[in-house]
Amino acid sequence: MTTDTPHATAGRPAATAALTAAIGARFERLPLCRWHVTVRLIIGAVTFFEAFDQLLIAYALPELRAEWQLATGQTTSLITVGSLGMLVGALLSGRLADRVGRVKVIAACIALSSVFNLLLTLCTSPGPFMALRFVQGLAIGGEVPVAATFIAEITRAHRRGRFVLLYELVFPAGLTACALLAWWLMPLLGWRWMFGLAAVPGVLCLLVARYVPESPRWLADHGRHEAALATMASIEAKVEKITGEPLPRPASAPAAEPVPSAAPAAPAAPAPGQTVRQSAGRGGLRELLSGRYRRRTLVVSVLWFTGYFVNYGISTWLPTIYGARFHLDLSDALLYSTVTSCAGFVGCLAVALTVDRVGRRHTLAWSLGAAALCLLLLGLFAGGSAGGVLIWTSLAAVFFFGANICLYLYTPELFPTRVRALGTSVGGAMNRLGVILGPIVVGAVYADGALGTVFVTLAAVALVGSLTAGVAAEETSGRQLEDVAP
Repeated sequence: MTTDTPHATAGRPAATAALTAAIGARFERLPLCRWHVTVRLIIGAVTFFEAFDQLLIAYALPELRAEWQLATGQTTSLITVGSLGMLVGALLSGRLADRVGRVKVIAACIALSSVFNLLLTLCTSPGPFMALRFVQGLAIGGEVPVAATFIAEITRAHRRGRFVLLYELVFPAGLTACALLAWWLMPLLGWRWMFGLAAVPGVLCLLVARYVPESPRWLADHGRHEAALATMASIEAKVEKITGEPLPRPASAPAAEPVPSAAPAAPAAPAPGQTVRQSAGRGGLRELLSGRYRRRTLVVSVLWFTGYFVNYGISTWLPTIYGARFHLDLSDALLYSTVTSCAGFVGCLAVALTVDRVGRRHTLAWSLGAAALCLLLLGLFAGGSAGGVLIWTSLAAVFFFGANICLYLYTPELFPTRVRALGTSVGGAMNRLGVILGPIVVGAVYADGALGTVFVTLAAVALVGSLTAGVAAEETSGRQLEDVAP
């Protein structure tokens, strides 16, 4: 039997809209405790190793280029094919996560990525390597935005920026760990061992499936009212057990009616055999590109593209530039590149600790603007020595890494639960487009020997991102998700 129910917002039945708001209010009263940290650590470990997998190609590239005698065009293809897979994976995973759930997609992505790391170790030519890297890219590109969506949905508004970004630090930490291990192990063991080691974290999919609950916000929004209430009650019971104190009343609860902390009243679920019919216009890309969400989608798309165009335009080519342009040996080239990655991690930490006070919009605008200034000065005055490139790319990395990590916090805040993963994944897809085009443009300009022009070009792209954030980005600091995006 199918019944129509009153629609509250964007085609949602009234009961579903009310329960989604009630779940949000219940999350707002949860104090930060060991439960949050445990879930953050498990999902964070998955994201850490996906970041490791993503950047590994940059540090394997000098060996692959020599072993397979790759020309510049082939080298660029080897870099970008994985990024193309990540672009497709980001778009597919967002829609999938909005349909089947966040946790299932996260677990599947880490398992798939690990299997393909093993397969990559068997490659003896660039063709099979690129095919496998593309499929692996689907998993890498799919996991990161969905994980960011999930973490946002289990976090309250108060100091959400600090909590989420301390989780998101695992991504640049993964990039940094990849750089450090590659600098140490690549000259000793070779690229195959690095990809083999990167397959080990596939066991994390079992931890995710066992210990991480599905997002109650997602369950409620999909009409699974009983599951949403049971999951929320289970989370609250664990928090109460850890803190040893009863939870306060949800802000939305009636003042004269006590609400049990483990299972407060909620709108009734559909009767057995009934199916709640959703409006045809609800969700999907159509909603992201209409009404209040059109501008948000366009703004974050520009920010994701510009931030990662700059990031990967620099980081992917740095080891090769140090070796081919400044004649550093492999160990020194990787060490110089690692210093830049470490500087970027410092920038991420600074943003995580300050974003709730500074605000999302100002953080993005000023960080990208500062990165543009550093790159411009490098391109005009300091590109003639390896030391100059090291200093100025490291300073720039402090700022563009900081801006990019802020996007993982900011984007999920802008969209409602029904399309939050998709909206974040659209940002992730634009991220991947920047990851693809950044190295291509840098490779094309660098092929002409114009190293200074490379950095001036990257400065111009960063400036576009800074102006977009300053002029068009909305502030979301300190606001509940349901208030920002009903």
